[in-house]
This record gives sequence, C-alpha cells and structure tokens, in this order.
Amino acid sequence: MSSAPETTELDFAHKLCRALDENAARLPASAVDRLAAARRVALARKKPETVAAAAFAPVLAHAGAVPRDASRERPERPVTPLRRFMRVWPVVVLVASVAVIAYWENLQRAAELADIDAAMLNDDLPLNAYLDHGFNAYLSRAR
Repeated sequence: MSSAPETTELDFAHKLCRALDENAARLPASAVDRLAAARRVALARKKPETVAAAAFAPVLAHAGAVPRDASRERPERPVTPLRRFMRVWPVVVLVASVAVIAYWENLQRAAELADIDAAMLNDDLPLNAYLDHGFNAYLSRAR
C-alpha cells in the first residue's frame, strides 16, 4: 500500500499533531486569542474551493426489451447457491469499493494535513512570531 518512508513520515506527523495538541492546553489565554485572530486572517485569505455538481443522465430500456406474456412464461428454475451469489456479488463489490475509497480519501486527507503542518513548521517565520504582538502587522506587510 505505502512504502516505509511514507509510513514513518505519517507516524511522525501523527506524533507531532498529538504533541502540539497536548501543549496547546498550556498556552496562556492571551496567546490563544492572538492565534485565533491570526487563524481568522489566514482563513479570510484562503481561496474558495471549487464545488462539482452532479450530472444525471436518463436511463432507457435496452433494445429488444419486450414485456413478457404471462401465458408464454418459462417454468421457474431452482435457486442454486451460484445464482444467489450472482445476485449478491454486485452489492458486495459496491460496498467493498466504497470502503476502499473512504479509506483512501482518509489517508489522502491525513497526508494533506501533514503537508500543511510541515510547511508551516518549515516556514521562514519562527514559531515565536505567532505569539508576538506585531504578528498582524507582519501579515499585513507580507501581502
């Protein structure tokens, strides 16, 4: 599924997030307020995400579909285990594929969040700047 370096990076990102969450409770209230204000400024600058609309197509009957005449009906065939499986396997495949897609999207989202955290930690701006009173002034000059 994934290589060892990606797994170790993901583990490191999870450990880093846990450590940041644990230490966030120790911050003074004034620092939390300044960080919240900086976050609001950053979210205001964020570009809006594009939204895709679903498209629906009409479903038509296939060629040669003729209503059955009740007098010409064939006799019922017995229901064998193979027939039961053939009826159920599309649902099983659908459920499995949805589960795999959800798992994959969860991994992608975690990787995106880790990239964002890593980019923020690797930025030229030191972490102490987030606690600085002049941080908003820095943000306005950086525009």
